[in-house]
Amino acid sequence: MSVIPATVDPARLRRARVAVAACFFLNAVFYAGLVPRLPAVKAELELSSTALGLALAAVPLGALLAGLSSAALNRRFGSGRVASYGLALLGVIVWTVSVAPNWLGLAAAFLVVGALDAIIDVAQNAHGLRVQRLYGRSIINSLHGVWSIGAVTGGLLGSAAAGLGIPLTVHLGASAVVFGMVALAISRGVLPGTDEPEPVAEEVPQELPRRRAALPALAVLGLLAACGALIEDAGASWSALYLRTELGAGAAIAGLGFVALSAAMTVGRLTGDRVVDRFGERRVARAGGALAAVGLGVALALPSVPSTLAGFALAGLGVATLIPAVYHAADQLPGLPHGQGLMVINWLLRIGFLLSPPLIGVVADALSLRVALIGVVLAGIGALVLGRALPGQPPAELRPAPGG
Repeated sequence: MSVIPATVDPARLRRARVAVAACFFLNAVFYAGLVPRLPAVKAELELSSTALGLALAAVPLGALLAGLSSAALNRRFGSGRVASYGLALLGVIVWTVSVAPNWLGLAAAFLVVGALDAIIDVAQNAHGLRVQRLYGRSIINSLHGVWSIGAVTGGLLGSAAAGLGIPLTVHLGASAVVFGMVALAISRGVLPGTDEPEPVAEEVPQELPRRRAALPALAVLGLLAACGALIEDAGASWSALYLRTELGAGAAIAGLGFVALSAAMTVGRLTGDRVVDRFGERRVARAGGALAAVGLGVALALPSVPSTLAGFALAGLGVATLIPAVYHAADQLPGLPHGQGLMVINWLLRIGFLLSPPLIGVVADALSLRVALIGVVLAGIGALVLGRALPGQPPAELRPAPGG
């Protein structure tokens, strides 16, 4: 059993864990509620798949433009407050998608959504890793599991709203008000001050020779994170459209592709801390990549609504712990302060989000969306290969003490 440091109030730390978990939940709910409504957005604005893909690409573009400012904002205001107040604003910006008058307005809304999401993502992960260090045991996968619960919740709300014919403006407006109030309330539960732990003097000389290895290691970890991001983005951006247009599913059923991926990811993340502690991040990530590739590969080879829902579920289970593992590995890279590697990785994986929607959209228009989704299979194979870059065993700071 890990022991909370004596200088930390256990009750205060538990409140901080609840607060940062709520941040992960809300971060997922806001955008996930929009995902099942993307076919309606496409139809309302009379967009092609390529045009929708280009508009969706504004999300990672905004993230790339704003992502590198996240570390400075966290140092200035504190990662907990950046996350909570940013989430309240995110709900309002997601609502503006529903009132976009044309493609340009839609792309502009997605651009701001991406910028805010990148800043919030780094802030909530930095705060979560800070709480994890104070707990002395792994909790980061469970936090991402809460994110997945939020994604399932948002996806179900969006699917229900689509099935009931609730106007998109009303649906997203209610989400912004209700969940935005929760975001403001949890700002009082986060930990104050800096996320950077006190340096250990005798470790500093040992870190300096390894700083040169940080950039190549970050590049590999960035590619690995991009593989996970592509798999997640396929479920978020294209599953509903694929089920609706190519498999003939109804509006409510089409939204369940994203729900299936998110639900399986939730299970994988809520159980992921124990699995990773037992087998190590490397083995779990590589096995997960193989599972995602096989799951979606079989679903595309044997297309039907049940097989596709199962395929997205297997992909979600396979990729469940991948991005949390990459974030943790980047945050622990020698020679980099806590939060710096995390910020860079978050920025790099957004490149994958930037390239994925337009590439899939172009291939879908030229051939078919079924062919375009083969990219998800390739991403799973990439995770299998690049997963070797992750540590094979839990880091020393998270290993149980002898006899503990």
